[in-house]
Amino acid sequence: MPQSPLPLLSIIIPTLNEAECLPLLLEDLKKQQHVSLEIIVGDGGSTDATGSVAVGHGARFINARRGRGAQMNSAAGYASGDLLLFLHADSRIDAPFLLADAVSAITLKPGERDRIAGHFPLRFMRSTGRNAMAYRYIEEKSAFNRVNTTNGDQGLLLTNIFFRSLGGFDESMPFLEDQRIAEKIRSEGELMTLPGYLNTSARRFEVEGFHRRYILMSMMMGLHSVGAEGFFARAPEVYRVQQDTGRLLLSPYFCLIWRMMRDEWGFAGTLRIFYLLGRYIRRNSWQMFFFIDVWLRSRLGAGRYPFLKFHDRLFWPCTNFKLFDAVTGVLCFGWFMGILAPAFLFLDQREQMPRERSTGNSSRI
Repeated sequence: MPQSPLPLLSIIIPTLNEAECLPLLLEDLKKQQHVSLEIIVGDGGSTDATGSVAVGHGARFINARRGRGAQMNSAAGYASGDLLLFLHADSRIDAPFLLADAVSAITLKPGERDRIAGHFPLRFMRSTGRNAMAYRYIEEKSAFNRVNTTNGDQGLLLTNIFFRSLGGFDESMPFLEDQRIAEKIRSEGELMTLPGYLNTSARRFEVEGFHRRYILMSMMMGLHSVGAEGFFARAPEVYRVQQDTGRLLLSPYFCLIWRMMRDEWGFAGTLRIFYLLGRYIRRNSWQMFFFIDVWLRSRLGAGRYPFLKFHDRLFWPCTNFKLFDAVTGVLCFGWFMGILAPAFLFLDQREQMPRERSTGNSSRI
């Protein structure tokens, strides 16, 4: 008995000046087998050859309002596929059956199909061997389905119907749209890990500095989780487009938090914010134990997580109370505002001195 053909898969790719990366991904998509594709590029106002690259590779090119969420929503409005797959332009695909296997996995999974979404584990494409352990930690964590572990780099596969029932991506801010829709999927349906993996560029980590970027990401996720949206409204440069980024300076973000503590939150408000941050950190405390498992991977063997199991069975039940949230909040304040803030104020000033000298010398020539 012949198998029924797989449903049409609409690939949605948001772009902004991606003429260098986009053709590589589009060539990878051409090599996909046993799957029927349409490709739609949602562009946020590129000034390079992104448009001609997209059209030249057979993709549909849609002009949209800048902002990744708005671009993906606009492009998805033109999709005719039963299934949608949202990919970043700097993703790469090695396996020729990756998408066919992903479609089969989500189509055949038990449960209500229009309430299931999937994401891929990650592999980073790096130009150096630095921070190998940290990258390995992120890659292994990307295969999990715990809260705050899913982002747009991992791709998002779901039915067109489910996407529309979710209301699409949140367009209120030009960032975190991937985290928001992932958590909405978890609350209204099910998120699964797809077979295989996506390659993704490490360019942002490498240009900005791995630890600097990761610290900023943790600050953004924490402040967003506790409802401190004023931080994002008052920091228009908190999300800079990829091509404009250089070495990431963190001191302006810490200074902004100090100003908000003084001018907006006040003493009581600051206590509340850091108490909520303590609760957020406690709920994500499993990541510290998971890190130990990854660090000991060569000794533990693949797929074993004894420290994570210890967290889930003992540590979490023993710390699940408000006093621990308060203590964690105090430690959070001391670490971020008492240690990291002055440290990066010093490091950023030292980082900027060569630039200022270079600018001064060039102005005298």
